[in-house]
Amino acid sequence: MKKDLQKIIAVMRDTYRSPKCELVWTTPFELLVAVILSAQCTDKRVNMVVSKLFEQYNTPEQFANMSQDVLEEWIKSCGFYHNKAKNIISASRDIVEKYGGKVPEDLEGLMALSGVGEKTASVVQAVAFHVPAIAVDTHVLRLSNRMGFVNNEKDPHKVMLALMKIVPKDYWIDFHYSMVLHGRYVCKAQKPNCEGCCFKDCCRSCKIK
Repeated sequence: MKKDLQKIIAVMRDTYRSPKCELVWTTPFELLVAVILSAQCTDKRVNMVVSKLFEQYNTPEQFANMSQDVLEEWIKSCGFYHNKAKNIISASRDIVEKYGGKVPEDLEGLMALSGVGEKTASVVQAVAFHVPAIAVDTHVLRLSNRMGFVNNEKDPHKVMLALMKIVPKDYWIDFHYSMVLHGRYVCKAQKPNCEGCCFKDCCRSCKIK
């Protein structure tokens, strides 16, 4: 099985050579807002919202002074907008008051912000600050179990730790987004395209079929 996992990583490197975050952002703060909005929402929908939102508001200071009702109207289509608006405004105030208007780069500082869990913090670290991290979202969680990196593990933190032991550290960032892209377009939740999958010769789920 270990050989299969190493082969998956090798094939992934060759298949997804320049994987990128598909969210729209230009600053670490904009990325933070976009990632918070992306919880249980598609990147496509988030991008539609933030492309207009960031034209009017794009700094921690602006969001910190925004009323929750106003922000909710902007982000309503992203779902769970009450909590997301509350968390974004609260996080913005902390960034202004505690971090001088700059998004913290360390995991502890990021996770101290409202609405920022380990996954969100890891994405911001990796994408905005190029700090090696493996964020475990629904795609990474699903594929890690299907491919055999873990066995029926539902805890994202445990999956992250398992992946960090197997995946070379210099590949953590690209690995995350390769898994996201593969899960989004090939190994979908409801209907995985095993026949057209580049990992079909080494993926545990494909072998079982």
